[in-house]
Amino acid sequence: MKKLEILVTGVGGQGIILASDIMGEAALAAGYDVKKTDTIGMAQRGGSVVSHVRIAQRVWSPLIKEGEVDLLLAFEKLEAARWTNYLRPGAVAIVNQHALPPLSVNLGNEPYPSDEEISVILGHRSGRTYFVSGTQFARELGDVRTLNMFMLGCASLFMPFKVQTWKETISQRVAAGIRALNITAFDAGRKEIRNVHLGKGSAGHGAGVMDKEDV
Repeated sequence: MKKLEILVTGVGGQGIILASDIMGEAALAAGYDVKKTDTIGMAQRGGSVVSHVRIAQRVWSPLIKEGEVDLLLAFEKLEAARWTNYLRPGAVAIVNQHALPPLSVNLGNEPYPSDEEISVILGHRSGRTYFVSGTQFARELGDVRTLNMFMLGCASLFMPFKVQTWKETISQRVAAGIRALNITAFDAGRKEIRNVHLGKGSAGHGAGVMDKEDV
C-alpha cells in the first residue's frame, strides 16, 4: 500500500473522534506513518464532525486535498453527501443508514434528501457505495455508542491491517467492562460488509478490499 486517505464524518455524539483515533493507532501498530486532524462543529452534539486520516510509509501533512479521499466512512447520510467532492474517482463510500436532520431541515427551510438522491450525489465520485445498518445494529446490541466500532469493522475490510491489530487497539482504548460489547460490534461491521455487500455480484473480494485476515 502506497497511501490511504480516509475521511470519517458524521455529527457530534456519534463517537467519530474515537473511531478515527483507533484507526490511526491501528495503522501505527501495523508499522505505518499516520497524520490526523479533526474538525468539530459549533455544537458538542449535533454539529458536523470530520476527521482526516492519512496513512502511508511517510506522511507530511494531516489534511487531505479535495478529490483525493480513497475511503469515506460516514456515520450520517447527509454528511456523506456533503463531503462527496473530496472523493477521488472510484473511491469507496461506507454510509450508515441513519438520518440526523440539521436545524435547517427541522425548521422546514429545506428538505432532507432521499436515499436515492444521496446515492446519486455519491455516485458522481464513488465507485462503490455501501449503505450499512450501523445504528440499527447498535440499538439491537443494547448500546448505541457501539456504532463507531461497527463502522470501524466495516472500514477494516478496506485497510491492510490484521484483525488482531484492530482488536488489540480497540481493547486499549475502551473500558474493560464494555470491551467485549465493542469487539462484538466491530465483528458485526466486518460481517455486514463481507456477507451482505461484498458477496453481491461484481462487488466481490477484488473490489478494493485489502483485508489481511479471512475471518
